[in-house]
Amino acid sequence: MSDPTREKWDRIYSQTREQAVPAMAVVRENLHLLPESGLGLELACGLAANSFALAEAGLRMEAWDISPVAIEQLNQRAAQLGLPVKGEARDVVKQPPARHHYDLVVVSHFLDRSIIPAIKECLKPGGLLFYQTFTQTRVSEGGPSNMDFRLADNELLQLFKGLKVLVYREEGRQGDTSRGFRNEAMLVAKKP
Repeated sequence: MSDPTREKWDRIYSQTREQAVPAMAVVRENLHLLPESGLGLELACGLAANSFALAEAGLRMEAWDISPVAIEQLNQRAAQLGLPVKGEARDVVKQPPARHHYDLVVVSHFLDRSIIPAIKECLKPGGLLFYQTFTQTRVSEGGPSNMDFRLADNELLQLFKGLKVLVYREEGRQGDTSRGFRNEAMLVAKKP
């Protein structure tokens, strides 16, 4: 059976060979909050830049994406670098993660509100969530045009209510919009 979403991302990753994409700001700026070891999961990972950064910091990472093309590329890269990153082609909405399985979950530039409960549940007690995605309030173009795939103001805080917030950033249009962290929100939170 044909899957238009998978086919779209397969086309994109078939044309993308760039492996030097940096990890998202939520990961780069908060590596100091990581446990020394553990098992992490990156959902809707693309080429898994976050997973590679987290593996370099000491975590074993699973990286899931709907695109088998992206997964093949990231598994080849993991083997070349000798890093503990294991990719799996998986529709994260149809096959969400198991309960209480991960020490860390990272999600970037992906929003499907239906799987938020599964994301919370897949964290072990004390597990960390790193999340960064686009907001409806923005100062420039970029990101999805469909507002359903963008966060309302402070929505990320509401979606993960019950987790202890360690880091939150969402600047919107406040102040000098030519500087700062715009068009997105980021959250680092800990499961009690």
